[in-house]
Amino acid sequence: MRAAVVGDRGVQVREVPAPHPKANEILVKVRAASLNRADLAVAAGHQHGPMGGPGTIPGLEWAGEVAEVGTEVEGVRPGDRVMCSGAGGYAEYAVTDYGRVSPMPADMSFETATTLPLALQTMHDAIITNGRLQPGESILIQGASSGVGLMGLQIARWRGAAVVIGTSTNAERRARLAEFGATFALDTKDPDWPEQVRRATADRGVDVIIDQVSAPVANGNMKAAAVLGRIVNVGRLGGAKGEFDFDLHALKRISYIGVTFRTRSIEEVREINRKMRADLWDAVTAGSLRIPIDRSYPLNEVTSALARMRANQHFGKILLIP
Repeated sequence: MRAAVVGDRGVQVREVPAPHPKANEILVKVRAASLNRADLAVAAGHQHGPMGGPGTIPGLEWAGEVAEVGTEVEGVRPGDRVMCSGAGGYAEYAVTDYGRVSPMPADMSFETATTLPLALQTMHDAIITNGRLQPGESILIQGASSGVGLMGLQIARWRGAAVVIGTSTNAERRARLAEFGATFALDTKDPDWPEQVRRATADRGVDVIIDQVSAPVANGNMKAAAVLGRIVNVGRLGGAKGEFDFDLHALKRISYIGVTFRTRSIEEVREINRKMRADLWDAVTAGSLRIPIDRSYPLNEVTSALARMRANQHFGKILLIP
């Protein structure tokens, strides 16, 4: 099969053996794959959890048709149209655990389906499970113009949040956040942004913050948070290390929660996917939760696709079509 493989000179498309599913896995004929930020590190030869190093095939999510199933697989059959999370999606075939698979709605395209798995799983886990957002509360999503961020805005509105605040430092992207559920959009380059959040929440502060940026906004998040607010650290796009005001953290009695898929067991990931589908699948099937497609590239143009993501030129998802 053709696959994008990490080598000494970056990522190159070449012929490699097709994978074989283990007892708990399915083999999928990939029709479309999505790019994610973690793919940039893997493509550069770095480790991302168990993935990384020469010979690695990047790609954390894809959609396609089931070609083969392992002996322990339940609820999935050859020929099913599915969307998946896992590893090795930049290829003509990919395998994943059956618990990381979701059925595609009958009228959904493979291109649309590949945009959804990680965003749905990540933001349901962050907002509902760890952030414990309740109807009528307020939420701030840092880095809201990313694909995952756009999904977070929509899940927050689905949950019944009264105030949904999204951030982006790009004016054009910030202007589009209302399309995806933001009631207020702000620029964290403005030093007054924590006070803007407080004004938007009647001076109470925001109940839940989903932080995909981290270092440069960590103390501002705590200034913007309500007493007993919850901050869920999902990503570190702005840096993994920075100043942290421990006294403000204590004064506000903030719950600060870190989440990642890299250290979760397969049983934990299965449960995240199960909970997400139990809560959100009607909305997914109805087309109410969506991420725009920025641009699609054929698999042999994988370096151009990665370059576009690296340059931060996109709004929504970048796709690869094998």
